[in-house]
Amino acid sequence: MGLQWFSQAGLLWFWVWYLTWKRADLNRISTDTPLLNDLGWANRLTLLRGYLIALTGGFLFQPDIQGFISWIPGLLYGAAAILDRVDGFVARRSKQTTLLGAELDTVFDALGLLVAPLLAIVMGKIHWSYLSLSFAFYIFNWGIYWRCKHGLNIYPLMPSQLRRALAGFQMGFVALALLPCFAPQQTVVCGFAFLIPVVLGFTFDWLVVSGRINGESVGAKLFFSRLVKISRNIFQPCLRIFLFVGSIFMLYKADIFEPPGSIFLTLSLVLGISLVLLGSAGRVGALIVLLLLAGSAAPITPLSIGLLCSGAWLLLLGTGRFSLWQWDDVWVNRQDGASA
Repeated sequence: MGLQWFSQAGLLWFWVWYLTWKRADLNRISTDTPLLNDLGWANRLTLLRGYLIALTGGFLFQPDIQGFISWIPGLLYGAAAILDRVDGFVARRSKQTTLLGAELDTVFDALGLLVAPLLAIVMGKIHWSYLSLSFAFYIFNWGIYWRCKHGLNIYPLMPSQLRRALAGFQMGFVALALLPCFAPQQTVVCGFAFLIPVVLGFTFDWLVVSGRINGESVGAKLFFSRLVKISRNIFQPCLRIFLFVGSIFMLYKADIFEPPGSIFLTLSLVLGISLVLLGSAGRVGALIVLLLLAGSAAPITPLSIGLLCSGAWLLLLGTGRFSLWQWDDVWVNRQDGASA
């Protein structure tokens, strides 16, 4: 096991180094500024994130991992996911946001969302269809390259705060799914819930980039503005009500938490669904609900599937209208350190 892990991690480590070396001429603030003398702390953290992904990949295709070692892949990739937020904060706070950092950030996001989901599939934690998300980035960029090579137009994407947030949530989900404390049958369902919005997003972005949808047209902007309003005013509030009522019904009908600690876990679930219903830090409440359901003994039923999907979509989209306190929406969408 040790030799296989070292070999796989070493190959991925070299690939991370090569991707960085290949883009060394981008270590500048903008295209018309000179190269910087060193990488800077932000780029070093981004590079560290790439190396953590390489260490995670060392566990690919290993025999059944047992004991404390089974926690290591999820913790490694979880650290990489946290650094994805930290490196941007450091870059903006130090006023050293470089072209290299922006490029490597995207490249390592894609690499991590290929390596970690593949490992989760091998471990039986998510369905193989999740790889459609892993390959979407590469297929999307190959499609742009193909259009450029054949002299076809490339159209700019519409600005979207959701696009970046979805990628961050995917990394967090896969990191948690890799942990042994969460049941495979629950994480598989969550995988589908997290997958669907991103695949739809990539499909829409491709239609815009390829010119099949004119993202700059008044009609397109009006359509998506209405779609956002419908989601915020109707869909997201309905998800909150369903999550609250469905969870209460499940608690009443079945013992989903096993002793010891069942009372504490039940109270935690009630707290989570209450935050969701009130829309007071609702994303935090949705996360609490997802963690508790994914680690519980709840059987997979249409109700539990609906609850897991509702929790995942509320985490991704927010709680929408009629919410009391949405500071978590601000945190998800802001750029840490930008005000410094």
